[in-house]
Amino acid sequence: QVQLVESGGGLVQAGGSLRLSCAASGRTFSSYSMGWFRQAPGKDREFVAAITWSGRNTYYADSVKGRFTISRDNAKNTVSLEMNSLKPEDTAVYYCAAFTTAAMYPPPDPSLYDYWGQGTQVTVSS
Repeated sequence: QVQLVESGGGLVQAGGSLRLSCAASGRTFSSYSMGWFRQAPGKDREFVAAITWSGRNTYYADSVKGRFTISRDNAKNTVSLEMNSLKPEDTAVYYCAAFTTAAMYPPPDPSLYDYWGQGTQVTVSS
């Protein structure tokens, strides 16, 4: 079992920055990939970024590439999402998720992730 708790959301003006964190407990954190997803009102949950267990490989949605950076600290059991140049369309609830399938790169499909946090609200005002 894996427990995930997000933090760091809030209200920010367009062009600003936020850093989200996700603390993990339970199974060995360093053995699985992690992803960030978001869901805006009335929309499906969408992929934002993912990182492999070692942190060597990262993946981003086109909409955030160049603005967001995912990272992890396996010693602290945390994964972070640094968000810069925020836009109003980035407004959503952000979730971290664990992908525990071995020998696979983390996919963009949220249905394939095994564990989820409760989410943290990010609101970007124009």
